[in-house]
Amino acid sequence: MQLSFNPNVALTSRPLLSLTVACLTNTIQDVDIVSDHTRPGCALGVPTPTGEISGDAAIARYLSRRPAAQSFGGSILLGTQQEELQSMIDQWVDYAQKVSRTTCPNLRLKAIRATLDRALERKSYIVGHSLTLADIALFAAMNFPSRASDYRHAMSIIQGGPTARWLDSLRMHPAIMEATQLAVGISAGSDEGENGEACFQSDTLIDPLVKGMDPLLGATPGNVVTRFPPEPSGYLHVGHAKAVLMNEYYARRYKGRLIVRFDDTNPSKEKEEFQSSILSDLGKLNVSPDVVTFTSDYFNAIQGYARFLIDNSLAFMDDTPQEQMQKERMERIESKHRNQTPEECLKLFALMASGKEDGAKYCLRAKIDMSSVNGTMRDPVIYRQNTTPHHRSGTTFKVYPTYDLACPIVDSIEGVTHALRTTEYNDRDEQYAWFQSALNLRRSRIHSFARMDFRFTELSKRKLTWFVEQGHVTGWDDARFPTVRGVIRRGVNVTALRKFICSQGASRRIVNMEWNKFWAENKKEIDLMAKRFMAIDSSEHVPLTITNGPAKESNTYIGTDYLPKDPEFGKRAMRLASSVLLEKVDVDGVEVGEEIVLMRWGVVKLTSVSPTGLEGTYIPDGNFKAAKRKLSWIADVKENISVVLTEFDNLISKEKLEEGEDFKDFVNPNTLATTVVIGDPGLKTLQKDEIIQLERRGYYRVDQPYINDDKGLVLFTIPDGKSKSMSGLGGKLAHR
Repeated sequence: MQLSFNPNVALTSRPLLSLTVACLTNTIQDVDIVSDHTRPGCALGVPTPTGEISGDAAIARYLSRRPAAQSFGGSILLGTQQEELQSMIDQWVDYAQKVSRTTCPNLRLKAIRATLDRALERKSYIVGHSLTLADIALFAAMNFPSRASDYRHAMSIIQGGPTARWLDSLRMHPAIMEATQLAVGISAGSDEGENGEACFQSDTLIDPLVKGMDPLLGATPGNVVTRFPPEPSGYLHVGHAKAVLMNEYYARRYKGRLIVRFDDTNPSKEKEEFQSSILSDLGKLNVSPDVVTFTSDYFNAIQGYARFLIDNSLAFMDDTPQEQMQKERMERIESKHRNQTPEECLKLFALMASGKEDGAKYCLRAKIDMSSVNGTMRDPVIYRQNTTPHHRSGTTFKVYPTYDLACPIVDSIEGVTHALRTTEYNDRDEQYAWFQSALNLRRSRIHSFARMDFRFTELSKRKLTWFVEQGHVTGWDDARFPTVRGVIRRGVNVTALRKFICSQGASRRIVNMEWNKFWAENKKEIDLMAKRFMAIDSSEHVPLTITNGPAKESNTYIGTDYLPKDPEFGKRAMRLASSVLLEKVDVDGVEVGEEIVLMRWGVVKLTSVSPTGLEGTYIPDGNFKAAKRKLSWIADVKENISVVLTEFDNLISKEKLEEGEDFKDFVNPNTLATTVVIGDPGLKTLQKDEIIQLERRGYYRVDQPYINDDKGLVLFTIPDGKSKSMSGLGGKLAHR
């Protein structure tokens, strides 16, 4: 159904009554809200001779009377269970419409207060003992004061009493708040602010939306529940990271709840190991769910809903062979068992659930619409037998629900308000809604987003498992792997990952992202905290003797900032000596008389250049800007340490595999290289996972800290988003 109204009219002239009723009766998901600048009032498109119903009150009554609304209080709103109640509600709604014609808002508030103070003296609601259309209509007549500013104004006129108590309880009702947000949201950018989000409490303002993210439809502070439902059958990868970080972002922004729910409905694939690894990876992402649940916690409830479908002839047992079933679904041919009686279906379901071999050939299928253009609606399988012991429930169950059935049921039971799903599930969204509607469950909104793919990267669990089993990587935490633990080990900064994901969040177009774009974002974050050190290639270096430099035995040091742009970050001691080491590539072509800059120390004028080394004089007041070469260096002292620099390349050599291509034909044979450098003694102090910069070389993560000469420092190269290295000190592999 399409509800259209003009977004340019005042909030009180929008269909707030209709929207509230739709929210209260769990039918708001059936209403498509449309902006129509040409319409003076509001209208609901319906299958009638006129094609629409006009007027807020008329639409509200229609929505309350719909069969779908009856299970969620539609009859109570109208009082249709008792003629007397219905008449009283109609009377109050008529009064609300009449008093709304009063042109002065303040006089209208005073008049309604005078009337309601008597009616509500010993009651919480105007008619009966629950919320009805009478309450909503009078609330609307009082200018629908749910927003903080409107509420303050209304209370300044009402000034206490029963009406104030009633108003206070209604304004924070979740349905009232959602209806307000839906009415406000249609005019995003021109009503409450840039994003069209209503403010309900001035002391609990929500943060502005991060650039790239869309507001959740109908979301209000304190009333949002999101969920991340991983299957414990593998390790999380960067695609999962987008899903969980978006769910967490919305839950925190709207001051709601985040559920992490393990979708453990397939005991053949699931392991305790994967469950533990997922929780560990969430910790690495700094994600703290409000609660961790399991679909298996609801197996009994899900079976109960399956039996409800059977009892209502909305499901049937089928033993059609899989290939034939697939063919029939493609050709829209109904199964020969489709018209099975509920009694026969229950008997066969019990046989399948017993775990007996005779029941293995059966599955339970939902009876939806075999003629649908949407293939997911053509009687999907919703239950199968599986006698493999479950890692949590053991052998208690012998049949398990499919994700298609379990997800909408558990989402509703757990109070999920917004189910975030990738666009690849778009066809299944209709099926999701059907299950919730058919089972009379509270409905959840679906918020779609595009999955995150990267070039030269495979995210398939099956393919990643092959790399592990074939020894192409060292494990699931290998820095070449797109798993969460892999990319963090490579040097991914979680803050940068969040920003990058949010920048892509609103897009529903699937694209193959370039890693360089992410690494460039990553560099912005790590550059703010990466301590600066220096190191020189262990084999390709040249000695420089500074004739007036300090002797090694003098143990001379100078203090230098860890971060030149942020002196408050701290300092480190840097060793000076008359003999220093330079990168060979840096001094190619130097000449006698040339002045060079030793970074963090000063200017040296070269007095001798030979194949075996250089000689020069330190110039205390030398001109840093005049020198063309600014070089990294280290004092040639025994305290220096050997450091292993590790570089990585993509496991797949082709940017994007086409359909039918075998990834095994594009496995990159050269994905790891190491370089040994001589490092500053200060590198001994680094701890595991610290991020540093070796000046003029690049950024690195400490994979193995220095313990002793036998267990030395190992650094992993972190790409910076550039196609070339920051200096001539390039690595052995492609700079990416």
